Amino acid sequence: MIKVAIITISDKGSKGLRQDKSGELLIKMIEEEGWIKSFYLIIPDEKEEIEQKLKEVADNNIADLILTTGGTGLAPRDVTPEATKNIIEKEVPGIPEKIRYATGENTPMAYLSRGVCGIRKFTLIINFPGSTKAVKECFEAVKDLIPHGINILKGEITEH
Repeated sequence: MIKVAIITISDKGSKGLRQDKSGELLIKMIEEEGWIKSFYLIIPDEKEEIEQKLKEVADNNIADLILTTGGTGLAPRDVTPEATKNIIEKEVPGIPEKIRYATGENTPMAYLSRGVCGIRKFTLIINFPGSTKAVKECFEAVKDLIPHGINILKGEITEH
């Protein structure tokens, strides 16, 4: 069973000024896969706060997988990739490459997303953009890879 933490990065969402449709969609999609939501939070686009929450979830084994949504674009306050890079121990570049390739087929602007993926302790962290369309497409692009990656992280698969 995969435990998933969902962290939405949104200034307006964190203040209650916008409904978190992307986070809600992620919850629905992970539950459809039979995965368990172990943590959910909406926080502002503040690098230190993003770093702190990612570390808290990974270091306390709250989740096997952290999916972030938001803060991956080109705007000055989009700092999710930088925060993620600051706390991961290993980068997993193939996942964002697959995401951009798969979603770029439908939406060329997908190549402007700066999302990254990496590992901290025994937790896989993947950054998704903030729109519901992007979240759906990104999740669909990598959902079949995730269980195998988590099993390797947990030591349940030693050969691959």
